[in-house]
Amino acid sequence: MKIKNLNYSMPLIISIILFFILIFIPTGFEDALTYKESEKCKAEVISVNNDRIIDTGLVRSGEQTCELVMLNGKFEGRTAEGYNLLNGSLENDKIFAVGDKALVLVNYSGDEILSVSMVDHYRINYEALLALIFVVFLVLFAGKTGVRSIVSFAVTVLTIWKVLIPMCLKGYEPVIIGLLITGLLTVIIISLVYGFDRRFISAVTGAFAGLIVTCVLGIIFTKSLKIHGAVMAYSESLLYSGYSDLNLTKIFMAGIFISSSGAVMDLAVDITSAVHEVVGKKPDISWKEASISGMNVGKAAMGTMTTTLLLAYSGGYIAMLMVFMAQGTPIYNILNYKYVSAEIIDTIVGSFGLVSVAPLTALTSGFFLTKHNK
Repeated sequence: MKIKNLNYSMPLIISIILFFILIFIPTGFEDALTYKESEKCKAEVISVNNDRIIDTGLVRSGEQTCELVMLNGKFEGRTAEGYNLLNGSLENDKIFAVGDKALVLVNYSGDEILSVSMVDHYRINYEALLALIFVVFLVLFAGKTGVRSIVSFAVTVLTIWKVLIPMCLKGYEPVIIGLLITGLLTVIIISLVYGFDRRFISAVTGAFAGLIVTCVLGIIFTKSLKIHGAVMAYSESLLYSGYSDLNLTKIFMAGIFISSSGAVMDLAVDITSAVHEVVGKKPDISWKEASISGMNVGKAAMGTMTTTLLLAYSGGYIAMLMVFMAQGTPIYNILNYKYVSAEIIDTIVGSFGLVSVAPLTALTSGFFLTKHNK
């Protein structure tokens, strides 16, 4: 019993240690030139001047000036004039009103404020509130399992931000780094669900198989369809920021299996848990019968999982699809656009990963979890 409790508790202990390590390790980009002699802080708009804004239909250009009072940071309590430059882009432009809270970039020399640029509306407080509500509801509903889910979520976010992104920026092979980090996260996340027991081995084995299949197919079809990594949002901005040597296409390939890895892990855990329940109700079941039960669960789950991927990937492209329909674009033209082709790769290749993870997880679950294979 003590060993069983240790096997269940150890992943949580390891994850918490890893969390604090990730908190304190540097990314290597803290001293980026962009942020020298400047400070980002929160400010309140106390007056606005819209005289220099030019309205042309939906498009607004020109410049808005705002009187600001700094609410935190080096210049807390000081007032200054902030500039909000409008470029005629509804996607990127913002308009401030009196009483709004803004995130501003203060350029200074010593104790003198040189200029204040208004970056955007300040949203961090509401984001923090939303996260807190989520944590409270998760813990109230799931108890200890909810705590483990929160630790898993936090470690995943920090691993992506502190390890994956910096290593890609430094020029490491994106596909290899993506596989290693996704594999590590798979081990951590599934171990937090099960602990280090036979269910863990079964689910991790199946999830790894799905990741490998998704990775290989993603590489093959990205090359076959001649998809360039520039289809990713902000990819050109990344190149112009001094990282012109990065291979955007390989980063896109890595993104395919990284984005589908969550669904792959989910299906592996679902099948493993289902087979474990079957074995618990019928301890003398053979591994073949248990595997068939896992297969049946996998078939049912795949019916919704593939649709889940489709909705997840296409949800952000509704406006683009509306433009195609509004312009009467033929369907064969739509399917041939590289942006649409990229989404098709994401969806179908990710679904291939799910199709492959289901039978293998069913087999490994049947083998590892039945009485005759202890």
